[in-house]
Amino acid sequence: MTTPATSPPLLPAQGLPEDELFARLETFREHDLATRGGRTWAYVYDTGRAEIDRIAERAYVAFLHENGLDPTVFPSLLGLENEVVAIALAHLGGGPDGVGSFTSGGTESCMLAIKAARDRARSRRTIGRGNLVLPCTAHAAFHKAARYFDLDTRVVDVDPVTFKADVDAVAAAIDDDTVAIVGSAPSYAHGVLDPIEALGRLALERDVWLHVDACVGGWLLPYLRRLGREVAPFDLSVPGVTSLSVDLHKYAYCPKGASLVLYRDREARRHQLFACADWTGYTVINPTIQSSKTGGAIAAAWATLHHVGDDGYLDIARRTQDATQQLVAGIDAIDGLEVLGAPEMTMVAAQAEGFDVFEVIDLMKDRRWYVQPQLSYGPSPANVHFSVTATSLEVVAPMLEDLADCVAIARETPADPGRDGLLAALRDLDPAAFTPEMYGQMLAMAGLGGGAQLPERMAEINAIMDALPPALKEQLLVAFLNDLFVPARPAPDGAPSDDA
Repeated sequence: MTTPATSPPLLPAQGLPEDELFARLETFREHDLATRGGRTWAYVYDTGRAEIDRIAERAYVAFLHENGLDPTVFPSLLGLENEVVAIALAHLGGGPDGVGSFTSGGTESCMLAIKAARDRARSRRTIGRGNLVLPCTAHAAFHKAARYFDLDTRVVDVDPVTFKADVDAVAAAIDDDTVAIVGSAPSYAHGVLDPIEALGRLALERDVWLHVDACVGGWLLPYLRRLGREVAPFDLSVPGVTSLSVDLHKYAYCPKGASLVLYRDREARRHQLFACADWTGYTVINPTIQSSKTGGAIAAAWATLHHVGDDGYLDIARRTQDATQQLVAGIDAIDGLEVLGAPEMTMVAAQAEGFDVFEVIDLMKDRRWYVQPQLSYGPSPANVHFSVTATSLEVVAPMLEDLADCVAIARETPADPGRDGLLAALRDLDPAAFTPEMYGQMLAMAGLGGGAQLPERMAEINAIMDALPPALKEQLLVAFLNDLFVPARPAPDGAPSDDA
């Protein structure tokens, strides 16, 4: 009898000792960006105060095993959530009827608001598929919500200079099938606030849901106003605003996995909720998309808010505002860089004039700075993006020195003579004609190679991506991501592994 060949087990026969286990864990983040110290100008938010991290981590672990699935079993989490929501409502113009829910992040908050808007529209009138009216600066989370909840998107232009929503364009796109319109406070790409008061008047006139995406700005903007910054009305106090999203893991500096979606009243929030008694198991009632979820995130958020306190956040806002002003002035002083729009918060984008902005980003990474590439779209050219945090104040001067050096190098770097022709050809590609063979060719052209590989340099890849039509960008990204998340599997004994 032949014994079938077996692969080596994926788990060790004996559990790993604690020291070895954590040593192995550390190897996984060998190439990660730094989350502290101010050198990463995207994705992470750093106060520079180590005790805030320590307290948040302690609170997270203390409630790690409580399950937010059932508030009758873990009423501690219900109490924590209601307190955090009450703080946010008071901070963001919520009236006596205001309510909200704690979520895993801004995307979930935005998606829940759109789901509620869709279901409320269906409950009030007969609609077709339904549509969502979005300025082209609205976050991609709303496109995700539309695809998940089977809605059309109607993307409208913004002012080409200020990048603010064009209220007339939004009004022209609304029809009887519109379930919601969206405004940003601010939009991520350029850090500018849409005219929320005007959008609110439009929402009331047309009897349509208005969601304000304040994921980035909701926590910080009220503090900037208290520091004397002119901040236009944007929150739940604005007539016509139905819902608002605010991320606590951004400028409230809570650990990741902390966001809120707030509603004017319970009638609006009711359409967000899910209940199911139509099966043999326990009755399910979920306020958010998640069912089971750790209590760690809400406990850490509660602890962070109460430890920092109002005066602490005001000081953090002051430092962040000072850093932003220094950044904008520094960029203005660099020949060849130009700030886009007039940032009203702490998100700044700058375009390059006559050289490759993506090359600058790679050069900055060589100097251990991460600044974010943004591809061109509509009136917004390709640019470099900076998310300013409180820690930025300590490093903005040396960062600007390196940025000026990298710009100077990029300006002197000769362009590839064949690149313009290649990019022009890519712009003419038909997304409907996309094939797996084309995908492989484009990956090779971009230096990606296929498989679970991360590129070391991104300038050429970003230039190619920037030239593609949006639909083809999306197809290429999906194909790349589908190849990237493929688990390594051990080969049978004696056979070469996939990595050989």
